Amino acid sequence: MRRLLHALILGLLGAGIVHIVVLFLVPEFSERDAWSRLAMASDLYKMTRLDAEAGGAPVVKSVDPMFYAAACRFDLADGLVRIRAPGEVPFWSASVYDRSGHNIYSFNDHNANSEKLDAVVLTPAQMIDVRRDLPAELQGAIFVEAPIEEGIFVVRAFVPDDSWKPIVSRFLEQSACELQDY
Repeated sequence: MRRLLHALILGLLGAGIVHIVVLFLVPEFSERDAWSRLAMASDLYKMTRLDAEAGGAPVVKSVDPMFYAAACRFDLADGLVRIRAPGEVPFWSASVYDRSGHNIYSFNDHNANSEKLDAVVLTPAQMIDVRRDLPAELQGAIFVEAPIEEGIFVVRAFVPDDSWKPIVSRFLEQSACELQDY
């Protein structure tokens, strides 16, 4: 009886460990991660609305209904990427994620030189080249030096009430994710 109880406890402990390991590995082996969902919804360097407000099913379910979001996938091997959005909204935030979904950098409208979104994502090597001769059009942009090759840029905008919905939607729909050659 004692041996049976010992074997049962060891079996349950082993099953618990295996279960926890599998849960941690699911995102690594999942084909339905954010990168894959965005790839099915749009091409590289194209801003895509993530929320259901844009029509149809959401690409990625939002945790907070008070925020609308858009994202674009990029490949820094092609060159640096510039993200801009005209207009003003009550609050916006932006994040850069690597292909696996790990957050590399985040900032918001309080970190920007103006309330307009203007950011450049580039590798450390590209940053050295840009610093040598900074183009006038990039003056005032937020530079995100990312040690990645492929990534996702996500913009979130706050919708305080229904009257702001069209303004925030326009802000996200007019945002641009462009490959730049410098």
